[in-house]
Amino acid sequence: MNRQLSLFDRIWAEHEIRTNGSGESLLWVDRHYVHEGSFHAFSQLSERGLAVAQPSLTVGVADHYVPTVRDGSVALDASVMGMVETLNTNTQRHGIPLIGLNDARQGIVHVVGPEQGLSHPGMVVVCGDSHTSTHGALGAMGFGIGASEVAHVLATQTLWQARPNTMRIRLNGELSTGVTAKDICLHWIAQLGADGARGYAIEYDGPAIQALSMEARLTLCNMSIEGGARCGLVSPDATTVAWLRGRPGVPSGEAFEAVANYWLSLASTPESRFDRTETLDARLIQPSVTWGVSPEEALPIGERVPDPAQATSPAQAARITDSLNFMGLQAGQALMGLPIDKVFIGSCTNARLSDLREAAKVLRGRRSQVPGFVSPGSKQVKRDAEAEGLHQIFLDAGLEWREPGCSMCVGMNGDLLAPGERCASTTNRNFKGRQGQGSRTHLMSPAMVAAAAVAGHLIDVRELGGVA
Repeated sequence: MNRQLSLFDRIWAEHEIRTNGSGESLLWVDRHYVHEGSFHAFSQLSERGLAVAQPSLTVGVADHYVPTVRDGSVALDASVMGMVETLNTNTQRHGIPLIGLNDARQGIVHVVGPEQGLSHPGMVVVCGDSHTSTHGALGAMGFGIGASEVAHVLATQTLWQARPNTMRIRLNGELSTGVTAKDICLHWIAQLGADGARGYAIEYDGPAIQALSMEARLTLCNMSIEGGARCGLVSPDATTVAWLRGRPGVPSGEAFEAVANYWLSLASTPESRFDRTETLDARLIQPSVTWGVSPEEALPIGERVPDPAQATSPAQAARITDSLNFMGLQAGQALMGLPIDKVFIGSCTNARLSDLREAAKVLRGRRSQVPGFVSPGSKQVKRDAEAEGLHQIFLDAGLEWREPGCSMCVGMNGDLLAPGERCASTTNRNFKGRQGQGSRTHLMSPAMVAAAAVAGHLIDVRELGGVA
């Protein structure tokens, strides 16, 4: 084995079919996920009279448009439900397996895929959604693609891609109490910038990464795209193998042991070469929140928002000013104590069982001072949370317990903030209008959102206790 090859190198080499004169490679795709927004690609196939090449390698998942209130108390928007029905029709027409609205496995695609064992180490995984980087936590090469690329994969099970450079983000040391994978994300993106990893495939490693649970790694890889990366990966290890064992989509018995050995053989080594390396100190990372309109505009909770007068360039001053104006903040204002109007716990970033446990630890025996709701990442997560009584903790705190779906992360399913409302959110993007026109989003971990709910304002969760 060539020990200088990284995990990314090995996956690329095993999937490269040919190259063209433009320097692009034709890659075989092992797993393709489609959701309601993939209807454009199916229309392209229909217009050209093409069939789906490998229906069994594609999985449809209803998530972006599904309502999170399904008990009949709220009228369902016909146009929204029409998108869900279109996915049903397209997958049925082409013989594609579907995890639809009424399926017991239904949930957010980037929660359901790993949860059901449909994404494996060493795979090339694609979806018409930028946060497909999530699947890299399993040691896969996962990345989002556009509508025309979705159509290409459907028709050929292949995809032309320019090979990105590789970057190792090494996290040394141990994380402090109350610091989570979400804080790692916000920290490195703030340090390197929203374009800091543009053109790179990131592999996360180091003692602090190896100590993370699989669900924490999924959060970490999920937000790789927010730093500009094409994808994010963590090499397969014992944690990966233990997490995948027994899941529906993986082999069992001796076949599992054989494939697990293959997965482990893909891992990068200390000698693996990368085009760039960034080394961070885990001990410096603090519970963090965003203050502006990009994930890079994040700071530890104890800091103050920047002052454009202290910017290093006119362009930076203008950007800071614009973000402050939109967010209704003053230069130099403390993040601690900033009042909020609502809280949201959910999304493909932070809606897994461990995330809900994290929030419930803080909320147990306490009341939320603001309205909000919790949307678990899948029906399986919902069942597991209810079996542990987590849902009752949220309900007793005064929050709503909803059904699974992308929910308020994307604001295309009826779950919206009102203009001007300020939300403490576990989602991955705080762009203008992301959670509703004129809405103001502060990204943070589930525990930090729970703490903000209890206080009614942004606060360091460590001041409340209830963190591991």
